[in-house]
Amino acid sequence: MFYDQVPYDIKVEWGPKGARKAAERGEIVIIVDVLSFSSTVVTAVQHKARVYPFAPPINENAKAFARRVDAELVRGRAEALREGGHSLSPLSFSSADAGRGFVLCSLNGAACTTIAAQVPALLIGSLLNAAAVAEAAERLRQELQRSVTVIPCGELWPDTGPLQHLRPGIEDYLGAGMILSRLSGSKSPEAEVCLGAYRSSESRLSELIWDCASGRELRERGYEDDVTYCCQADICRAVPLLREDRFENAGERGSWV
Repeated sequence: MFYDQVPYDIKVEWGPKGARKAAERGEIVIIVDVLSFSSTVVTAVQHKARVYPFAPPINENAKAFARRVDAELVRGRAEALREGGHSLSPLSFSSADAGRGFVLCSLNGAACTTIAAQVPALLIGSLLNAAAVAEAAERLRQELQRSVTVIPCGELWPDTGPLQHLRPGIEDYLGAGMILSRLSGSKSPEAEVCLGAYRSSESRLSELIWDCASGRELRERGYEDDVTYCCQADICRAVPLLREDRFENAGERGSWV
C-alpha cells in the first residue's frame, strides 16, 4: 500500500511523479524550478508577456502549437545566443515583451506543469516571487478548500527516461522551503523537513545555490548572471496562474479561480 501526505494541508512532492500524485489528489500545486523555468516564467509574466508551457521535446508539434497561438518558440540558451531571440534565461525577457506570446519547453518545469495541468489551480513559484505566490496559494486554499502541494522539480540524470531517475536539486528544495515558510496550515513531515532545510540555510542561500550542481553547470556554460538573478528573493509580485493553455498573472485577476 502506498502511503502519502493526505492528512496535511501543506505537502511537498518531488518532480514529475510528485506532480502526478498531486494532480490525482486534486490539489493546488506550486511548481518550483529555480534554474530556470519558474524564474523565467515569473519574469516574463511580470513583464506582461503571454507564456505557454509545452512539454518537451521541441519538435514539429511544438512549432505548430507556437504558430497556432501566435507565439515565439523559446530556444535553448546557446541557440538563442547564436541566432537571437528568447531563451530559458529569465534575463532574455524585458518590458519590451508586453503582450507578446512565448512557448516555453523545459524537461523539468514545463513537464511537471503539463502533468499537473488539470488541478484546480496551478501556480509557478521561485525565489523571485516566494512571498507573492504563497499569498496567492493561501487565498486559493481558502476559496477552494483544497490542500497545497509544493513541487520542487529537480533535475533528470541525462541517461534515463523522464519519469524514472530524478536528481534532486537543492536550488528547488530551498525555493520550495522559502515558499513553505510563508504558508500557514498543517505541514507534512516532508514539508517540515524542507522548511527546516531552508531555515538552516537562509543566511547562505545565494552562496549555496551559486555553488550547487545546477548553479555550477550554468556558470561553467557562461550564464553566471542567470544564477545571480534567480537567487534574488521577493523582487517580483507576479504570480503565474495556469488558465487553459497559458499563464496569467493571478494578482491582476478580480477572481483567482
